[in-house]
Amino acid sequence: MPKKVKVSELVRHFQLEIISGEDGLKRKITVDDLYRPGLEMAGYFHYHPSERVQLLGRTEISFLNMLDSEERNSRMVRLCHEETPCIILTRGLEAPKELVDQSNATNTPVLRSNVATTILSSRITDFLERKLAPTATIHGVLVDVYGVGMLITGGSGIGKSETALELVKRGHRLVADDAVEIRQTSDGQLHGTAPELIRHLLEIRGLGIINAMTLFGAGAVRTQKRIGLVIKLENWQQDKQYDRLGLDEETTRIIDTDVPLVTIPVRPGRNLAVIIEVAAMNFRLKRMGYNAALQFTNKLTETIADDMDDYD
Repeated sequence: MPKKVKVSELVRHFQLEIISGEDGLKRKITVDDLYRPGLEMAGYFHYHPSERVQLLGRTEISFLNMLDSEERNSRMVRLCHEETPCIILTRGLEAPKELVDQSNATNTPVLRSNVATTILSSRITDFLERKLAPTATIHGVLVDVYGVGMLITGGSGIGKSETALELVKRGHRLVADDAVEIRQTSDGQLHGTAPELIRHLLEIRGLGIINAMTLFGAGAVRTQKRIGLVIKLENWQQDKQYDRLGLDEETTRIIDTDVPLVTIPVRPGRNLAVIIEVAAMNFRLKRMGYNAALQFTNKLTETIADDMDDYD
């Protein structure tokens, strides 16, 4: 179900002044894009995105004041649309009488802020992006390893939390254990954080709940991190063929974003923390254009070709 934000929530968060249309504060905001109706002030309402929050700055208001009362009224009749969540005046500007009248007639909230238009637009957009972004909660552990957000998943009891504890001891940072709340931004990035109740906590079987920040200091934790790589831990299966070169690049879909996936088989004697550290460093190298597996394969192919030439 699509997320929605009430106009009243926007009013409280940004301390906006309510000028008129107070009965419409229950209207819902469903998109994070804002709109400055410049052409609409000139009477061009084709393709007008009425579902967006409308911002009126100094340019729009000064143009409106140049029109006669009848023209202003006709513009405001169409601007105060039943789909429009609210209209916000910036820089503490005065609302034209025609706007106030139509706002009260249609219960379209007209709000005011003393903040400059560009700054307010940026702040509201950021607020709405966070509130309206698609979210999901995944069972796993999120750690920051060498600057790479690594989401460790796997079955219950396979050793996710113990691996995270070892990584924290080695100087990396814990973001979330057991439940990772993931938010997808408008550009497809995934950001993970921990629920407030279990923030900074690790559950270690046989030991119980520990607080990573209390034990290892504030530098051992962080509140959120962009997810760059998913590590899937699974029990070693003798009859399964695992990738030994690293040429197979798998992905997994979280919400609507595909994230690189590395599957690590777990068996006694394997140092998972070290393997995950190397996976993070290798991931960074690939982003910089160096792929060790691909270079090895190319060299191997060249060597075989040279040997075949010598044989001929």
